[in-house]
Amino acid sequence: MGVAWDAFVLNWEAWLTIAVAVGLLGSLAMRLAATDVLALSCLGVLMFAQNMSGSLKLPNPEQAFSGFGDRGLITVALLFAVVAGLEFTGGTELATSWLLNRAKRLLDAQVRLLVPVAAVSGFLNNTPVVAALLPVVGDLSKRISVSSSRLLLPLSYAAILGGMCTVMGTSTNLVVKNQYEQISGVPMSFFAPAAIGIPATIAGIVYIIGCSGWLIPERRPAVSASEDPRQYTVEMQVDPHGPLVGRTIEDAGLRHLPGLYVAEIQRSEGVIAAAKPNEILRADDALILVGELDSVVDMRKIRGLTIPDDQARKLQVPTWQRTLVEAVVSSRCALLGKTIREGSFRSHYNAAVVAVARGGRRLSGKIGDVSLEVGDVLLLEASPSFLHRRRQSRDFFLVSTVERGAVRRPELAWISLAVLLAMVIAATLTRISISTSALIAALAMIGFRCCTTSEARRSVDWSVLIVIGAAIGIGKALDQSGAAAGIAGEILSLAGGKPLASLAAIFLATMICTELITNNAAALLMFSIAWQTAGRLDVDPMPFIIAVMIAASASFLTPFGYQTNTMVYSIGGYRFSDYIRFGLPLSLIVFAISMLLIPIFYPF
Repeated sequence: MGVAWDAFVLNWEAWLTIAVAVGLLGSLAMRLAATDVLALSCLGVLMFAQNMSGSLKLPNPEQAFSGFGDRGLITVALLFAVVAGLEFTGGTELATSWLLNRAKRLLDAQVRLLVPVAAVSGFLNNTPVVAALLPVVGDLSKRISVSSSRLLLPLSYAAILGGMCTVMGTSTNLVVKNQYEQISGVPMSFFAPAAIGIPATIAGIVYIIGCSGWLIPERRPAVSASEDPRQYTVEMQVDPHGPLVGRTIEDAGLRHLPGLYVAEIQRSEGVIAAAKPNEILRADDALILVGELDSVVDMRKIRGLTIPDDQARKLQVPTWQRTLVEAVVSSRCALLGKTIREGSFRSHYNAAVVAVARGGRRLSGKIGDVSLEVGDVLLLEASPSFLHRRRQSRDFFLVSTVERGAVRRPELAWISLAVLLAMVIAATLTRISISTSALIAALAMIGFRCCTTSEARRSVDWSVLIVIGAAIGIGKALDQSGAAAGIAGEILSLAGGKPLASLAAIFLATMICTELITNNAAALLMFSIAWQTAGRLDVDPMPFIIAVMIAASASFLTPFGYQTNTMVYSIGGYRFSDYIRFGLPLSLIVFAISMLLIPIFYPF
């Protein structure tokens, strides 16, 4: 063991730091509390020890909290806001619908879904990308009549693989890049991990498409919402300039929302009752649909459908300030007994009626011809101020906002995509830094009203940022205390002082850590160890840094090591064994490719 082990034993700060790091690993693995609380608690222990002892080998408060001002962390937060702009304008659906709507079978759907997702995830943080695509995948699985479990886990894995290819693809890569540049003073290129990430992604996608059919069973969601007893009657009009004109009801996605069906189609030449799936939609068709609230909300995200008679556009509230509201008609309502059109509901309340529910009954005719009765539940498109004005009003028994009820702004979808494209071009082809381009893009999304300031704030996953900031502080403690050097010495001892064996040990250790805790915490804890290992070998640290980047993202074995895996766990109805069965071969593929290519492209 030599001098390195003796120094390691004699240094109480190193022992304390390792105990704290191991405690963090264990507590996160056992899910004792929220990840951000655990990370902050461990950082707090080190800060307390430093304050009590005054030791220079532990980070002082300024150093411990420096991670929360890390440029990589701030960039991650900004990218959440950028994706919020895509989500609220339907930019994601616009960019993918032309490709996914043509899928007919599982294999076709996987190719059309996974390849673009892997490509996009190289330029956007993959967590919000997967979040934005979840409803798209749900609709796709219904359209091709397969369980969503056949698409959701492959979606998560494809996003992870694609994120390995650039320094912007994952929050892990961003913070590791920033740590490397701070210590070495050498800039890391945008496509630094691509030499390993791209081959690993190609091999991984081939494996996913080829093997998912027999390795992932048909699953159903573990928790499914009970059926809503209310059956809303909703009227939507086919936009004459939209993408649905000339398409069938089935191709438009109107047959695949649970609990929602097209009751009739009203045209100038007559009414089509019980419309068949192959009925072709025409411009200005009035569609009368019946369904549950969640399906009505999802249906409104379909591009090419508008509220009839342009009622929503006549509201004296801009689109980006509107939300969906439920209101129950009271016995004192001023419009009781009148139809919605006769009572000039929009002018009276500055709100447009989207749908009406009257118990479990289906209402006939157009929404404007419905006479209001006591107890009718109205689904309204209105401004948030409607809530404040009408909660005290006698006209309604109850007024409440609808979850996920933010009104989409499809007219801004192309703008959101243009902002995204400009950000990627600026970060890759110009001298503008990733952080600067992400800041400009986030401000542009807000400035063009693709998302509001409050929507941008809500889109940020603060727990992820807190874990990153705390892990950076703990990583500093590992470095300053000598703990990282001691662990590096042990790795070298086990590897026989051979660079390739040491690289494999670092890779496997990082991969195991990322399965037990989170990818960001694993990468930042292993970064210091990888740096010390390279220093003791007197070789270029870049191979070890790339190994940490790739291995920290290669989380395929558990639902908890990576955010996207957790997101699809309940929705897809998966079991823990599904991740082991499907993810283990993929982990081995990524490991083998990395060990083969890292020494070639980043020689020691």
